[in-house]
Amino acid sequence: MLVLLPPSETKAPGGDGPPLDLDALSYPELNPVRRKLADALVELTADVPASLDALGLSPRQEDEVARNAALWTSPTLPALERYTGVLYDALDIGSFTKTQLAKAERRLAVASALFGIARGDDRIPAYRLSGGSSLPSLGALRPLWRPALEPVLAGLDELVVDLRSGAYAALARIPDAVVVRVVTAGGKTISHHNKAYKGQLAATLAKTAREPSTVEGLLRVASKAGYDVKRTGEHEIDLVIAH
Repeated sequence: MLVLLPPSETKAPGGDGPPLDLDALSYPELNPVRRKLADALVELTADVPASLDALGLSPRQEDEVARNAALWTSPTLPALERYTGVLYDALDIGSFTKTQLAKAERRLAVASALFGIARGDDRIPAYRLSGGSSLPSLGALRPLWRPALEPVLAGLDELVVDLRSGAYAALARIPDAVVVRVVTAGGKTISHHNKAYKGQLAATLAKTAREPSTVEGLLRVASKAGYDVKRTGEHEIDLVIAH
């Protein structure tokens, strides 16, 4: 099972690992696009106003441009430690035991505008690039990523649980992935706490002793953990939250 998480705009600073080594990352077939994007981001930092504009940042966020400037030289962290924010607070990877962490590193991955997919233990630097960004030298990200990323995702021989947000789902389609919606009892999509509930579900799936390989197995694991889940289509599940 692979649980595909959305990334976060915010990243933990620093790290204890060596600088970015694309050859050490999972899915090396994505490296040509990764390198092209990384080089373009670094090159763009020579023009701070252009960087801020392309990345949708305010002048108060120049430190994000500095992060991109050091992309090839700054220290790295495992992906599950690098991303922060509501979903990753709910995931709470720091509370996992060694055994649980080993499962999480194998089962969880992050959809990334820069790396395509980062497995839980892939070491990456802090950076700033969003799924909806368009870089002056390369254009929008979807035409770059789709030809490279969709074959990789289509070739995964495991159950894929898709928790990505819209901007990242647009970078690559996964025809057989199980898409999870967070909804109210009346079927209305929940937006405000969506990330927190997805983070909690991801933690449950990362830790479970019996790894599901089918939609039915996924439903059993979630139900046993106390979630109200309903299958709404061949590859769709609703996570129902009582309000």
